[in-house]
Amino acid sequence: MVLKLPNKIVKILQKKRIKISLAESCTGGMLSSQITSVKGASKIFGLGIVSYSNESKIKTLRVPKKTILKFGAVSKECCLSMAKNIQKISKSHISLSITGIAGPDGGTTKKPVGLVYIGICKKSKIDFRKYFFNRKLSRAQIQKKTCIKALKLIEEFL
Repeated sequence: MVLKLPNKIVKILQKKRIKISLAESCTGGMLSSQITSVKGASKIFGLGIVSYSNESKIKTLRVPKKTILKFGAVSKECCLSMAKNIQKISKSHISLSITGIAGPDGGTTKKPVGLVYIGICKKSKIDFRKYFFNRKLSRAQIQKKTCIKALKLIEEFL
């Protein structure tokens, strides 16, 4: 399924002539890689940014510093800001953002390893999903599962 879903998404985007842009943090560009590995992706892929640090979220994606200070980089608020701003920067039709804690370290009681937010924006419609993946999964497994959820969310929004 992991290989079929990117193909399906690219075909739908091509058919609808929709450009997509991505702002990834904990997946480190994995979703961008999956989409751009599909033939013809250059027609639908506008921009992919890996904003791993808080500084890059603030400077590159224009997430307000106060949002990160108040809610954290792994939050609904940061995720939605990332999705809205990558869409503004790229002028794409649809945008998606991912922020989370893939582990094995970095989690807290309130924000455990495996917590992931995925935000999506299409024109003025914006939404997000919050996932708690099993913290016993490896970092790579959490990243892969996050990409699958993100692809399904894109499909749902189309």
